[in-house]
Amino acid sequence: MPDQVAGSRHATAESRAEPESHRLQDVLAVAAFTLGIAALVLGGGIPSAHFVGLVVGVIGLPLALVSQMISATTNERWLNVIGMVGSFVGAGFAISHGGFSL
Repeated sequence: MPDQVAGSRHATAESRAEPESHRLQDVLAVAAFTLGIAALVLGGGIPSAHFVGLVVGVIGLPLALVSQMISATTNERWLNVIGMVGSFVGAGFAISHGGFSL
Protein backbone atom coordinates (compact mmCIF):
# COMPACT_ATOMS: atom_id res chain seq x y z
CA MET A 1 0.00 0.00 0.00
CA PRO A 2 2.70 2.59 0.80
CA ASP A 3 4.31 2.06 -2.63
CA GLN A 4 1.12 3.17 -4.33
CA VAL A 5 0.88 6.50 -2.52
CA ALA A 6 1.65 9.51 -4.73
CA GLY A 7 4.97 11.07 -3.78
CA SER A 8 6.23 7.91 -2.16
CA ARG A 9 10.00 7.56 -1.88
CA HIS A 10 9.75 4.07 -3.32
CA ALA A 11 7.96 4.95 -6.52
CA THR A 12 8.71 2.67 -9.41
CA ALA A 13 10.79 3.77 -12.37
CA GLU A 14 7.78 3.55 -14.67
CA SER A 15 5.90 6.21 -12.74
CA ARG A 16 8.81 8.67 -12.92
CA ALA A 17 9.64 8.24 -16.61
CA GLU A 18 8.69 11.07 -18.97
CA PRO A 19 7.44 9.53 -22.21
CA GLU A 20 6.89 12.84 -23.98
CA SER A 21 9.66 14.82 -25.60
CA HIS A 22 10.28 18.47 -24.84
CA ARG A 23 11.65 19.56 -28.17
CA LEU A 24 10.81 23.27 -27.82
CA GLN A 25 12.19 23.46 -24.30
CA ASP A 26 15.36 21.62 -25.34
CA VAL A 27 15.95 23.94 -28.31
CA LEU A 28 15.39 27.06 -26.20
CA ALA A 29 17.71 25.79 -23.46
CA VAL A 30 20.51 25.04 -25.93
CA ALA A 31 20.01 28.40 -27.64
CA ALA A 32 20.15 30.21 -24.28
CA PHE A 33 23.31 28.32 -23.33
CA THR A 34 24.95 29.06 -26.69
CA LEU A 35 24.08 32.76 -26.58
CA GLY A 36 25.30 33.02 -22.99
CA ILE A 37 28.68 31.49 -23.78
CA ALA A 38 28.97 33.61 -26.94
CA ALA A 39 28.19 36.79 -24.98
CA LEU A 40 30.76 35.85 -22.37
CA VAL A 41 33.46 35.21 -24.97
CA LEU A 42 32.66 38.22 -27.15
CA GLY A 43 31.98 40.65 -24.32
CA GLY A 44 34.79 39.68 -22.00
CA GLY A 45 37.33 37.80 -24.05
CA ILE A 46 37.50 39.98 -27.15
CA PRO A 47 37.34 43.68 -26.16
CA SER A 48 37.12 44.86 -29.77
CA ALA A 49 33.89 42.83 -30.23
CA HIS A 50 32.07 44.59 -27.39
CA PHE A 51 29.15 45.73 -29.57
CA VAL A 52 28.39 42.21 -30.81
CA GLY A 53 28.88 40.81 -27.31
CA LEU A 54 26.42 43.26 -25.85
CA VAL A 55 23.80 42.57 -28.52
CA VAL A 56 24.17 38.82 -27.98
CA GLY A 57 23.90 39.32 -24.22
CA VAL A 58 20.82 41.52 -24.53
CA ILE A 59 19.15 38.85 -26.68
CA GLY A 60 20.40 35.89 -24.62
CA LEU A 61 19.25 37.03 -21.18
CA PRO A 62 15.51 37.39 -21.91
CA LEU A 63 15.61 34.21 -23.99
CA ALA A 64 17.11 32.32 -21.07
CA LEU A 65 14.52 33.77 -18.70
CA VAL A 66 11.61 32.72 -20.93
CA SER A 67 13.19 29.32 -21.44
CA GLN A 68 13.54 28.92 -17.68
CA MET A 69 9.84 29.68 -17.23
CA ILE A 70 8.76 26.84 -19.55
CA SER A 71 11.54 24.33 -18.82
CA ALA A 72 10.45 20.83 -17.91
CA THR A 73 13.59 19.00 -16.83
CA THR A 74 16.56 19.65 -14.58
CA ASN A 75 18.98 19.46 -17.50
CA GLU A 76 17.15 22.27 -19.29
CA ARG A 77 17.21 24.36 -16.12
CA TRP A 78 20.97 23.89 -15.79
CA LEU A 79 21.53 25.09 -19.34
CA ASN A 80 19.19 28.03 -18.79
CA VAL A 81 20.96 29.20 -15.64
CA ILE A 82 24.37 28.93 -17.29
CA GLY A 83 23.01 30.88 -20.27
CA MET A 84 21.53 33.57 -18.01
CA VAL A 85 24.74 34.07 -16.06
CA GLY A 86 26.87 34.02 -19.21
CA SER A 87 24.64 36.57 -20.94
CA PHE A 88 24.55 38.87 -17.94
CA VAL A 89 28.29 38.75 -17.23
CA GLY A 90 29.17 38.97 -20.93
CA ALA A 91 26.92 42.01 -21.36
CA GLY A 92 28.51 43.58 -18.29
CA PHE A 93 31.99 43.07 -19.69
CA ALA A 94 30.85 44.43 -23.06
CA ILE A 95 29.48 47.57 -21.38
CA SER A 96 32.78 48.06 -19.59
CA HIS A 97 34.63 47.80 -22.92
CA GLY A 98 32.48 50.39 -24.67
CA GLY A 99 28.90 49.11 -24.81
CA PHE A 100 26.86 50.08 -27.84
CA SER A 101 29.51 52.43 -29.24
CA LEU A 102 31.05 51.40 -32.52
